[in-house]
Amino acid sequence: MLRHGLSVWNKENIFTGWVDVPLAEEGIQQAKDVARLLNVYRFDVAYTSALYRAVHTLEIILNEIDHPGIPIIKSDKLNERCYGGLQGMNKDKIREKYGEEQLNLWRRSYRTRPPGGESLKDTASRTLPFFYEEIVPKLDEGKNVILSAHGNTLRAIVMDLDGVEPEAVAKLEIGYCVPYVYERIDSKFTKISELMSD
Repeated sequence: MLRHGLSVWNKENIFTGWVDVPLAEEGIQQAKDVARLLNVYRFDVAYTSALYRAVHTLEIILNEIDHPGIPIIKSDKLNERCYGGLQGMNKDKIREKYGEEQLNLWRRSYRTRPPGGESLKDTASRTLPFFYEEIVPKLDEGKNVILSAHGNTLRAIVMDLDGVEPEAVAKLEIGYCVPYVYERIDSKFTKISELMSD
C-alpha cells in the first residue's frame, strides 16, 4: 500500500483533505518511479480512495507495470482525513495565526479534530472496518492487493497493523509513493519492507 504522489496543493503546502486536486508533475514522476519497484509483484486486485490524486497514482502504476484489466475498487472510506475549515488554507499561515503547537495538534494528533473536520481516530473508524471487511478477505483468498490512498488513511492502517500507540502516531510519517509491503499468513500481518527508490 502507498500514499499518492505529490499533489498540486501538497507542493504549495495547502491543507487538501477531501478537496479533489490533481497530482503535480513531481507526483506523476513519483508514481512512475515507484512502479519500477513494484514491477516484481503480480497484483490481482486494486483498491483506491475516490479522490483523483490516489486514483491517478494507481492508474499510472498499473499502466507502468503492465497490469491492465485487474479489478479496481474505489471507496470514499479510503479518502483522506477531512480537514474541515482548514482545507484550502496554507499551513504556514495557519502556523502564524494559531502557533506551531496547535497546527501540529490539528495535523498529527490522534484525537484532536480541526474545525469542522475529522481526527485521525475518526478517519480510522471509517478506514479500518473497510480494510478488514473488504481488503483482508481478498488477502485471505491468496490474492495480492495494491492499495493507493492517503497519508492519514494509511497512518490509521499502519498504526493498527504495527501496533503503534495513539500517543506515538504523531511521529509516523507516510511519504509520497513509498510502498508499505505486508504479508498475511495464518491471519497475521508481517511487515516485509518499506521499499524506497534510489
